[in-house]
Amino acid sequence: MQYKAMTIPESELIINPDGSVYHLHLCPGDVADHIITVGDPERVDIVTQHFDEIYLTKTNREFKTVTGRIGSKELTVIATGIGTDNIDIVFNELDALFNIDFNTRQIKDELTTLNFIRIGTSGAVRKDVPIDSIIASHYACGIDGLLHHYNSEVVRELDLEELIESSTSMSPIYATAGDTTLINKFREIASPGITITANGFYGPQSRSLRLQARHDIAKMMSSLTYRDLRITNLEMETAGIYGLSKLLGHKAVSLNAILANRVTGEFSSQASKTVGRLIEKVLEIFSES
Repeated sequence: MQYKAMTIPESELIINPDGSVYHLHLCPGDVADHIITVGDPERVDIVTQHFDEIYLTKTNREFKTVTGRIGSKELTVIATGIGTDNIDIVFNELDALFNIDFNTRQIKDELTTLNFIRIGTSGAVRKDVPIDSIIASHYACGIDGLLHHYNSEVVRELDLEELIESSTSMSPIYATAGDTTLINKFREIASPGITITANGFYGPQSRSLRLQARHDIAKMMSSLTYRDLRITNLEMETAGIYGLSKLLGHKAVSLNAILANRVTGEFSSQASKTVGRLIEKVLEIFSES
């Protein structure tokens, strides 16, 4: 149901007694309109150690949020936790903080567009994608199912969905695109690619420990190309971020530090250094833009 012209019920938008939104425990005004998302709450501090000033720090469950500034530019960093189930919570609640009046419980007439930068880690599904390299997701394909809970066809790349569904045994899936303007800001530090978003780390990403994974995603998808771009990597958030951002009228880019190569079986020997270098480059570009 769309509540554009009516009051949103208390059961749909849950506001805590202190006026904060239910899961994130954030209040309107706590968040900047430029937002970096990370999975690991400890990574928030790695990002914000570069801030010139910190205004706010709030933590609830796996969601840690810090807002501050670099130079004259305000920036929020939020830990989403792992997976698109958490992305669904974070992006809906962040949007509500800007675009719903918490007093009237009505959608505002003038909407705010947010800019999201995901700094994440990922595994390559092609042998020639180097460990410790950076991939910017031009498109993302979700095998997690999130966007099928929304009327999402208008923001989806249906041709890419058809390509993957016809080439693999996976269905239903959804495919979405990142924001071209944001992606282009990071073109000098990241190679272009298409990212697969899974709904788990082991079986859903074809890892086998004591349980044998049903699919070999790298084998099924690594040979596919779409609009001259290759399917390059596999992770757990990007497709949800892109899909919800587009549906809500926001902009997003996902930058993936490649820490594993699923074809060669390698894992980075300098994972922390690679992520740290990506963070520094992102903040440098942000502060100069």
